[in-house]
Amino acid sequence: MIHKPKWIKSKIPSGKNYINLRKLAKKNNLHTVCEEAKCPNLGECWSKGTLTFMILGDTCTRSCGFCAVKTGFGGAIDHLEPKRLARGIENLKRNNNKIEHIVLTSVNRDDKNLESASIFANSIKEIKKLKLDIDIEALIPDFLGKNEAYDLIIDSNPNVLNHNIETVKRLYKLKQNTGVDTKRAVRPQADYERSLRLLKYFKNNSDIITKSGIMIGLSETNEEVKECIKDLSNSGCKIINIGQYLQPTPDHINVTKYYSLQEFEDFKKFAECSTSILIADCGPMVRSSFQAERQLMDLKEKLELF
Repeated sequence: MIHKPKWIKSKIPSGKNYINLRKLAKKNNLHTVCEEAKCPNLGECWSKGTLTFMILGDTCTRSCGFCAVKTGFGGAIDHLEPKRLARGIENLKRNNNKIEHIVLTSVNRDDKNLESASIFANSIKEIKKLKLDIDIEALIPDFLGKNEAYDLIIDSNPNVLNHNIETVKRLYKLKQNTGVDTKRAVRPQADYERSLRLLKYFKNNSDIITKSGIMIGLSETNEEVKECIKDLSNSGCKIINIGQYLQPTPDHINVTKYYSLQEFEDFKKFAECSTSILIADCGPMVRSSFQAERQLMDLKEKLELF
């Protein structure tokens, strides 16, 4: 068994903004991936005014070996969800809570693919109608590679388009050990090249900033991580996140390695100095929405210099 190093730790959620947001999110029946996926940065992000909402329910039709979100039949699509979500966010904002950056994500709904893309796009549009001065980041699934779905998202025009490639190419289908003596694949229903094509599509057909991220600690090599970084750069990503994989339960894939702080720094330097990526946040606790509002601000400043 690999022991968790001392630098793998997160703050206990606290603070007035966190407490108020949690109460109001529950009252308005809003799902946050921060809670559903047991994100270690929940307290820090909420205290700074960044929330990640999960639409399309809390049940995913895929069975990724690293993810804590439950798997199963997704159920009916709630076509009123975009308006309900927007009203809930307006309630949060009107109650003097600090909300500056919203990330919208979802479970995969491969059973209702284009319908789910439509809900995504309509949610963005409904929030924009409120003119709340909030940046919107769309953290989307791959929608099975359908350009029609991507066009719906482009039409809604989020500030940032985020799609996580999650791991290196070799590990997508490879089955690995779990803590309960079974084997699971990292991304059995996903496709590495399909995710790269998605990012390229947004680069070639819109001016939306594109972003992606990976976990490490799933038996990849350093060279494979660098190849993945180069692939993301060639696909047009300007922001990437690299974080340490942490096993959520014994049923999920085991951690094969805990990376040192220096190794994370080396990946950051490689991304920002050897590729066209402008912002690379790399560290043990970095996750999809890690300091998303700060990343966007930093990117805008860098782009002004070019």
